[in-house]
Amino acid sequence: MTDRLFSVEEANGMLPYVQRVAQDIVDGYARWQRLVGEFEVESARRLEGDDATEARRLEREALRVAADIDGCQRELARLGVEFKGYEQGLLDFPAERDGRPVYLCWQLGEAQVAHWHDRDAGYAGRRPLAASDIAGVPLSETA
Repeated sequence: MTDRLFSVEEANGMLPYVQRVAQDIVDGYARWQRLVGEFEVESARRLEGDDATEARRLEREALRVAADIDGCQRELARLGVEFKGYEQGLLDFPAERDGRPVYLCWQLGEAQVAHWHDRDAGYAGRRPLAASDIAGVPLSETA
Protein backbone atom coordinates (compact mmCIF):
# COMPACT_ATOMS: atom_id res chain seq x y z
CA MET A 1 0.00 0.00 0.00
CA THR A 2 1.27 3.46 -0.84
CA ASP A 3 0.77 6.64 1.16
CA ARG A 4 -0.68 8.35 -1.89
CA LEU A 5 -3.48 10.89 -1.47
CA PHE A 6 -5.85 11.46 -4.37
CA SER A 7 -7.70 14.50 -5.58
CA VAL A 8 -11.15 13.90 -7.01
CA GLU A 9 -9.73 14.62 -10.46
CA GLU A 10 -6.95 12.05 -10.02
CA ALA A 11 -9.37 9.40 -8.74
CA ASN A 12 -11.72 10.00 -11.66
CA GLY A 13 -8.78 9.82 -14.07
CA MET A 14 -7.97 6.34 -12.81
CA LEU A 15 -11.54 5.04 -13.13
CA PRO A 16 -11.27 3.53 -16.62
CA TYR A 17 -8.54 1.20 -15.36
CA VAL A 18 -9.58 0.55 -11.75
CA GLN A 19 -13.18 -0.03 -12.85
CA ARG A 20 -12.04 -2.96 -15.00
CA VAL A 21 -9.96 -4.36 -12.13
CA ALA A 22 -12.88 -4.00 -9.69
CA GLN A 23 -15.21 -5.73 -12.17
CA ASP A 24 -12.70 -8.58 -12.51
CA ILE A 25 -12.67 -8.96 -8.72
CA VAL A 26 -16.48 -8.94 -8.43
CA ASP A 27 -16.88 -11.41 -11.30
CA GLY A 28 -14.07 -13.58 -9.94
CA TYR A 29 -15.57 -13.58 -6.46
CA ALA A 30 -18.96 -14.74 -7.79
CA ARG A 31 -17.20 -17.50 -9.74
CA TRP A 32 -15.13 -18.47 -6.70
CA GLN A 33 -18.29 -18.75 -4.55
CA ARG A 34 -19.92 -20.98 -7.18
CA LEU A 35 -16.83 -23.19 -7.43
CA VAL A 36 -16.57 -23.56 -3.65
CA GLY A 37 -20.23 -24.58 -3.51
CA GLU A 38 -19.72 -27.15 -6.26
CA PHE A 39 -16.57 -28.39 -4.52
CA GLU A 40 -18.49 -28.90 -1.28
CA VAL A 41 -21.15 -30.94 -3.10
CA GLU A 42 -18.51 -33.06 -4.85
CA SER A 43 -16.60 -33.54 -1.60
CA ALA A 44 -19.77 -34.85 0.05
CA ARG A 45 -20.25 -37.27 -2.85
CA ARG A 46 -16.68 -38.46 -2.39
CA LEU A 47 -17.53 -39.33 1.21
CA GLU A 48 -20.27 -41.51 -0.20
CA GLY A 49 -17.73 -43.42 -2.30
CA ASP A 50 -17.67 -41.48 -5.60
CA ASP A 51 -14.42 -40.72 -7.42
CA ALA A 52 -12.68 -37.57 -6.09
CA THR A 53 -11.43 -36.42 -9.52
CA GLU A 54 -14.12 -33.77 -9.98
CA ALA A 55 -13.67 -32.47 -6.42
CA ARG A 56 -9.92 -32.07 -7.00
CA ARG A 57 -10.55 -30.25 -10.30
CA LEU A 58 -13.01 -27.87 -8.64
CA GLU A 59 -10.60 -27.25 -5.77
CA ARG A 60 -7.76 -26.39 -8.19
CA GLU A 61 -10.03 -24.07 -10.16
CA ALA A 62 -11.27 -22.32 -7.00
CA LEU A 63 -7.67 -21.81 -5.87
CA ARG A 64 -6.73 -20.40 -9.28
CA VAL A 65 -9.65 -17.95 -9.21
CA ALA A 66 -8.74 -16.93 -5.65
CA ALA A 67 -5.17 -16.24 -6.79
CA ASP A 68 -6.49 -14.10 -9.67
CA ILE A 69 -8.64 -12.10 -7.24
CA ASP A 70 -5.65 -11.64 -4.94
CA GLY A 71 -3.56 -10.40 -7.86
CA CYS A 72 -6.20 -7.84 -8.77
CA GLN A 73 -6.36 -6.62 -5.18
CA ARG A 74 -2.57 -6.32 -5.05
CA GLU A 75 -2.67 -4.25 -8.26
CA LEU A 76 -5.17 -1.83 -6.72
CA ALA A 77 -3.07 -1.62 -3.55
CA ARG A 78 0.02 -0.89 -5.66
CA LEU A 79 -1.88 2.07 -7.14
CA GLY A 80 -2.87 3.26 -3.65
CA VAL A 81 -6.55 2.30 -4.05
CA GLU A 82 -8.32 0.22 -1.39
CA PHE A 83 -10.80 -2.47 -2.44
CA LYS A 84 -13.68 -2.74 0.04
CA GLY A 85 -16.58 -4.78 -1.33
CA TYR A 86 -16.71 -8.08 -3.18
CA GLU A 87 -20.38 -7.94 -4.09
CA GLN A 88 -20.71 -4.28 -5.02
CA GLY A 89 -17.16 -3.44 -6.13
CA LEU A 90 -16.40 -0.67 -3.63
CA LEU A 91 -13.19 1.30 -3.98
CA ASP A 92 -11.76 3.90 -1.62
CA PHE A 93 -9.18 6.48 -2.68
CA PRO A 94 -7.26 7.95 0.28
CA ALA A 95 -7.62 11.74 0.37
CA GLU A 96 -7.63 14.69 2.78
CA ARG A 97 -10.47 16.99 3.68
CA ASP A 98 -9.53 20.08 5.67
CA GLY A 99 -6.33 18.37 6.78
CA ARG A 100 -7.94 15.16 8.04
CA PRO A 101 -7.75 11.78 6.33
CA VAL A 102 -10.86 10.72 4.41
CA TYR A 103 -11.72 8.41 1.53
CA LEU A 104 -13.12 9.31 -1.84
CA CYS A 105 -15.62 6.51 -2.39
CA TRP A 106 -16.72 4.86 -5.65
CA GLN A 107 -18.59 1.67 -6.54
CA LEU A 108 -19.26 -0.22 -9.74
CA GLY A 109 -22.06 1.37 -11.73
CA GLU A 110 -21.22 4.95 -10.76
CA ALA A 111 -20.08 7.23 -13.58
CA GLN A 112 -17.54 9.08 -11.45
CA VAL A 113 -16.15 9.47 -7.97
CA ALA A 114 -18.85 11.61 -6.39
CA HIS A 115 -18.84 10.59 -2.70
CA TRP A 116 -16.55 10.72 0.29
CA HIS A 117 -16.54 9.45 3.88
CA ASP A 118 -14.39 9.67 6.98
CA ARG A 119 -11.87 6.86 7.26
CA ASP A 120 -13.65 5.31 10.22
CA ALA A 121 -17.21 5.83 8.89
CA GLY A 122 -17.25 3.31 6.05
CA TYR A 123 -19.89 3.05 3.36
CA ALA A 124 -22.70 3.98 5.77
CA GLY A 125 -21.04 7.39 6.23
CA ARG A 126 -20.90 8.17 2.50
CA ARG A 127 -21.76 11.74 1.60
CA PRO A 128 -21.96 13.39 -1.80
CA LEU A 129 -19.16 15.64 -2.91
CA ALA A 130 -19.96 19.25 -3.71
CA ALA A 131 -19.89 20.27 -7.37
CA SER A 132 -16.74 22.31 -6.68
CA ASP A 133 -15.00 19.20 -5.32
CA ILE A 134 -15.87 17.24 -8.47
CA ALA A 135 -14.57 20.09 -10.64
CA GLY A 136 -11.11 19.64 -9.12
CA VAL A 137 -11.18 22.20 -6.31
CA PRO A 138 -9.60 20.78 -3.14
CA LEU A 139 -12.04 19.24 -0.69
CA SER A 140 -13.33 21.72 1.86
CA GLU A 141 -15.74 21.66 4.77
CA THR A 142 -18.34 23.50 2.67
CA ALA A 143 -19.20 20.35 0.72
